[in-house]
Order: sequence, then structure tokens, then C-alpha cells
Amino acid sequence: MDVLTAIAERRSIKSYDPNHIMTEEEIDRLLSFGRLAPSAFNLQHWRFVRVRDPELRRQIRAVAWDQAQVTDASLLLVLCADLKAWAKYARHCWRLADQSVQEFIVPAIDGYYRGKPQVERDEAMRSGGIVAQTFILAANGMGYGACPMDGFDFDAVGRLIDLPEDHAIVMMLAVGKSLAPAAPRSGPMEKDEVVFVDRFPRAG
Repeated sequence: MDVLTAIAERRSIKSYDPNHIMTEEEIDRLLSFGRLAPSAFNLQHWRFVRVRDPELRRQIRAVAWDQAQVTDASLLLVLCADLKAWAKYARHCWRLADQSVQEFIVPAIDGYYRGKPQVERDEAMRSGGIVAQTFILAANGMGYGACPMDGFDFDAVGRLIDLPEDHAIVMMLAVGKSLAPAAPRSGPMEKDEVVFVDRFPRAG
């Protein structure tokens, strides 16, 4: 499936075949596509917790509005973000760049993030959203359905996966073989409702 078709046909799949098993090769391929996603300053803030333990899946489902895809999807990922990636990995993430580039970018990254917790979180969440969409389109291209999820108790899931204190959960992602087509789109907004030229229209 080409990328434009994947975008046009992508739907959030809620119903999965619980008996279908993705191969390790397929999962590794999907994870490799995700790791190619762009991220702020190439910091690759994202961290992916692949939940394989059936009991842990059941515990997560219990704090996720009992959504069946948590246990039924072939793959459940908790997409997380390392809020301190800028302090830990800036030089590592740029290690293959020319030395002159490293000498410029690493201090620039420090100056951009240091002492700015809101910037840390905002940039990590933006990068997490980009990688989530990359996973979703890649899954579609591989013939699988996917569903981004935020209908769960973030704190409870964090405790269940031993989320480090300097990390945050972005969302969960279910991937698997769809049992049924997605419902029709529920009402996309019109172009002129969401696209403005130069400025937002003035009220009144």
C-alpha cells in the first residue's frame, strides 16, 4: 500500500482477532519504521513498552475503560517519552554528524531545554505524536489495523509498567488483524472550518 492510500484509508480499529499472532519479524519491522520518525532536535525522545504478558494486559485493560483492544490486539505498545533526553543523549544522538555540527548543536540543545519543563514536555509529546502516526501508517501499509488510545488512567498504567519519574506516557497503540471494518467517519470538518490563510478570521 502506498503512503497516500494508507492515509486515505486509515481508520481507528477497535475490534481485533485475539487469535491472530504477528510474527516477530513483522513486529521488528514495524518498530524499525517507527524509529525512522522525525523528532525534535533528533533527540528520539520516544520509548516503547511492548506489553506481552497477558496478565499485565488484563491489568491495563482494567484501567482503560475495559477496552477490548488492550487484550485482543496482536501488539500493544505504550508510547512513552523521556523528558530528559536532551540532557542525557544529545551528544549520542548527534555522534555521526560532523564535529563542527556537534559543537554547534549540542550546546544549542542545552540552551533550548535547560530550566524549561514545559518545553521538555511539549517537544517530547510532539515527537511522540509523530512516531505514533508513523506506526499507524506503517501498520496500515503492512495490512494491519491500528488504534491510538488515550482512554485510560495514565498514572495507573505508569505504575503498572514501572514508568521512570523523568518519563511521561504519550498514548497507547493497539495493532492487529481487524475483525470488522471501522465504522463510517463520524463527521470530518470542512476545509474552510480548519484551514485559514495568513490569520485566523476576526470574531464578528
